Amino acid sequence: MTAVMVCGGTAGHINPALSVAAKIREKFPESKIYFIGADRELEKRLVPAAGYELFNMKMTGVRRGFKPADILYNVKTVLYTFVAERKSKKLLTQLKPDFVFGTGGYICYPVMKKALKMGIPTYAHESNAVPGMVIRLLSRSLNKIFVTYEGSKSNYSNPEKVFCTGMPIRAEFAEILDESHMDRAKISDEKPLVVSFWGSLGSSKMNDLMPEIIKRNLEEKCFHHIHSAGGNIKELIDKLSELGVEDTSQPYADIREYISDMPGVLTQASLVVCRAGGSTLAELTATFKPALLVPSPYVVDNQQIENAKLLEKTGAVVTIAERDCTSERLFSEIKFLLSDADKLKTMEIAQKSMYNGDASEKILDIILQELKLC
Repeated sequence: MTAVMVCGGTAGHINPALSVAAKIREKFPESKIYFIGADRELEKRLVPAAGYELFNMKMTGVRRGFKPADILYNVKTVLYTFVAERKSKKLLTQLKPDFVFGTGGYICYPVMKKALKMGIPTYAHESNAVPGMVIRLLSRSLNKIFVTYEGSKSNYSNPEKVFCTGMPIRAEFAEILDESHMDRAKISDEKPLVVSFWGSLGSSKMNDLMPEIIKRNLEEKCFHHIHSAGGNIKELIDKLSELGVEDTSQPYADIREYISDMPGVLTQASLVVCRAGGSTLAELTATFKPALLVPSPYVVDNQQIENAKLLEKTGAVVTIAERDCTSERLFSEIKFLLSDADKLKTMEIAQKSMYNGDASEKILDIILQELKLC
């Protein structure tokens, strides 16, 4: 079997594609699996590290404003799209894939569009409750569309093609994690652990709130705290220093650029504080973790806000709108939730009810059945 995986831009697009690729490699070790990305740093780091060959095509997104800079940016995107389609035809002819699988990002549009024109079976997974622009544009032509949430099927004009499989997550989340992970999170007593992060790139707006929260927790010692600042770590540490906080590698204020062992850390968390991207929410569901969400209002089509609404209805999460979020409110909400063991247990049970099993295996099985490869 030969498969081409298309993804790019964010970990939320790349990790699901890596998860499905890993499932293919597990079941069919002799398979050839290739990735096509948008020439971004994240896929150039993650994909080769997982052992896959990566082909890059320059691609940008779409801006919705009408300023000259926005118009120029969109013209550039159109040009990149035409070039990527030509490159895709040449590359797909060379690779001869049995199927193409995309997980989102603007690079999916030219590659998957060309694959469909060439008669190559083409599939997509949409991680968010509301489909993004690329999936919407291609949905009528795709062989099948896989979604994370059952309730999102109504957002498609061709629901007969839409299958709820859950979200493909990193393989390590499927493993049973034992107490050896305690050392990684530096837990030494019975205090609850709060894990917070605002995405792989970090969020300046939300990270600006964290110094006051970290300082107050150091004073009150309410909970152990691991915070991933992403690309904003220097600014965060500088602000903490201005507040008199110098030690940022202790249980009450463990500040990291990235959490390299997210499964090991999440399994110990009493509460997770984060955005509401599809990949993040799937990992919370897989580990049954209560969460306090501050959805990003800057994502196209309010995807994170819609994701959060869907989970909030189940009772699995509590949501604060970014416009209403202050350091005082966030800290108070964290303390309130940690003080209510029954509430946390109810949220945990709701997360368990949302877990849909091994999404990667479900996706692969459906593809193999359609292609008559099993």
